[in-house]
Amino acid sequence: MTDSPFAVSEIVASRRPHRKDAARNYDALITAAREAFAERGADVSLEDVARRAGVGIGTLYRNFPTRRELFESVYADEVNALCQAAVELSERLEPWEALAAWLNRFVGYAATKRAVREALDGESEIFQTCRESMFAAGGPLLERAQKAGAARTDMEIGDLLRLVSGVTATAFEDDAQRDRVLGIALDGVRAGR
Repeated sequence: MTDSPFAVSEIVASRRPHRKDAARNYDALITAAREAFAERGADVSLEDVARRAGVGIGTLYRNFPTRRELFESVYADEVNALCQAAVELSERLEPWEALAAWLNRFVGYAATKRAVREALDGESEIFQTCRESMFAAGGPLLERAQKAGAARTDMEIGDLLRLVSGVTATAFEDDAQRDRVLGIALDGVRAGR
């Protein structure tokens, strides 16, 4: 068990090996899989993931006996990082800046989520735990911005995440266009706009 308030952190901790060399390989596989899924979607070959991570296919299967376990682990790792970022941003930034910075991180996560969601059943236990953890992480950021008068008070975290998910569901010409469109959406969230 971890000291994080998010259930997804327990999933991540329970799957990550304790031996340093095994943990290093595990982390390399998670990173390689995340990048491969974001670039090419859910159909990327596991051999390609192992090659990107600099390990053999046997090491991949030792850590992730099934393709589904790799998808679940990448997804849980992404959500866990997003949840931890919410806590860190809340401690360092003013309410609106913390919320906007977290939503920008959410946009980065969304690319991996699309690929992983193709492979995972939306009703899976991991998916539900990750969703609950994400709401638990983002909710306080939104509430803090609302209390500070920086964000609209007629919305909930579910509304906000659907808005940003909708913005990121389409293909963009480049990162600048994506950032511009996200900025437009966030202007609609900001109080007094």
